[in-house]
Amino acid sequence: MEISTILWREFKFFQKRAFKITSQSVVTPLLYLLAFGWGLGSDIVIDGNNYMHYIIPGIIAMSTMHTSFNAVSIRISVARLHEKSFEDYMTAPVNLSLLTLGYILAGALRGLYAGMIILLISYLFKAYIHVNFSFVAIALLNSLLFAAFGYYAAMVINSHYDMNRFTSFIITPMTFICGTFFSLDKMPLMVKKIIYVLPLTHTINSLRGIALRNNFDYTSIFVLICYIVVFYILGVYASYREIN
Repeated sequence: MEISTILWREFKFFQKRAFKITSQSVVTPLLYLLAFGWGLGSDIVIDGNNYMHYIIPGIIAMSTMHTSFNAVSIRISVARLHEKSFEDYMTAPVNLSLLTLGYILAGALRGLYAGMIILLISYLFKAYIHVNFSFVAIALLNSLLFAAFGYYAAMVINSHYDMNRFTSFIITPMTFICGTFFSLDKMPLMVKKIIYVLPLTHTINSLRGIALRNNFDYTSIFVLICYIVVFYILGVYASYREIN
């Protein structure tokens, strides 16, 4: 009941703001495509692939990360800190585990939507990459992961300024160091090992492997699922701590 209620509410929210939500999700990734893809794509080849085709999977991974994280973290933090409406959930007879899952699913669907919009835009400009069920599934896993992380972040912050720290120190660095725009092959070994711990690296490598070589490493799937479980548990724990 909790899950369906939240999903329906978020769907109605999306219906009323579809244009704004779509434009906000697309503007930044589209600028990256224009600047790096169409601006440099015809002159640069990485790993035997045109640069435009190389960065599209990375931008899709980045877009699903940002959109799913923001969709959940902003909604929850505003409800908790500004509107004070989230307290109603805390005092109502609801299952907090299902409540957490509902918000995560809603945020993940928003993230997946943003990723598919980027894919459609790239196709409109005749930048075709290989896409199959595994590609969509990995994009969904990435969206679930960062929606769960966004929920946890929103539940532990004490002010809106604290959310900026999550964005500045975690989300933004992953955008640029996880291989979105360049290959990690020339990175120092120690730095590369640290980067490969980050979840976005596994998402980008998996999406890029499918798009350019029609294969991917199943280890990355396992890593993403582990991150999802950890952040989901942390989110549920933070929810129960909120009512105590």
